[in-house]
Amino acid sequence: MMTLLRHSVLYRSSMSRNAQALLLALAFGSLTGCNCFCSRWQLRQSQLRTYQAYNQSQMLASELGQSQQMASQLATEKQLAESRAGELERNLKVANQRLENLAQERSKLHDEYKHLLTTLPAPGSGLTNKHFEELCRRYPQFEFDPITGVSRFNAEIMFDSGSNQLTPEGQRVLQEFARILNDGDARQFNVLVVGHTDDEPVVRPDTRAKHETNWELSAHRATAVVRQLAKYGISEPRMGVAGYNKFQPAIPNANDSSRAKNRRVELFVLAPDASIAGRDSNLSQR
Repeated sequence: MMTLLRHSVLYRSSMSRNAQALLLALAFGSLTGCNCFCSRWQLRQSQLRTYQAYNQSQMLASELGQSQQMASQLATEKQLAESRAGELERNLKVANQRLENLAQERSKLHDEYKHLLTTLPAPGSGLTNKHFEELCRRYPQFEFDPITGVSRFNAEIMFDSGSNQLTPEGQRVLQEFARILNDGDARQFNVLVVGHTDDEPVVRPDTRAKHETNWELSAHRATAVVRQLAKYGISEPRMGVAGYNKFQPAIPNANDSSRAKNRRVELFVLAPDASIAGRDSNLSQR
């Protein structure tokens, strides 16, 4: 009996150990399956993150390539701009130097021109500044510049509006002028007569019939002065005419007063050897 009881206890003890082992195996198996699932999920997440990182890397690489290409293009444009700027700077220096040279040449020519037009006489010459100064006092609308030798007549003293017919007062002024140029050594000087107008066009029908534009009017008035001087004894080979229209105003044509000053006839007293407007000084002496 005691033996049977002992076997029964041993059997139950054995059964208890087997159940425990089975439970442990099941628990281990369950834990192992969970670990496998968790590893696959983590691997999938890692793969997704790797794929996203790869795509971002590709996008950044593309943007980097575009930026490098743009940087290269900008560098090329910068070099071209710097080269162009250097060329422009060199051209500007050349242009400034040329302007300076032209300014010096113009100043030199201006001095020569003033010298050619001077009326300062040699000792014993009958043409003196005093004669012209006296003429200016007698005729306020007559002007004389002793430096350039320019005698300027206001057109209104010499011509009626739109006409090239000399007024009586204009004839008297020209007679005095011719007397000075025909006196003594003054006979060696020549005369260039230049007509000027204001900027108003010729509109009156009776004026247009004789002087179509201001070109004709300025030239016709200069011609009338030359013909009158010839009547007063100045040799025609000593004289020349020019018409400048409105393009050589003495002052800007701002109002009626300034326009009146621009309507004028100028007489340039030229040195014997002056070559102005194609004049050959040798021909005038034949």
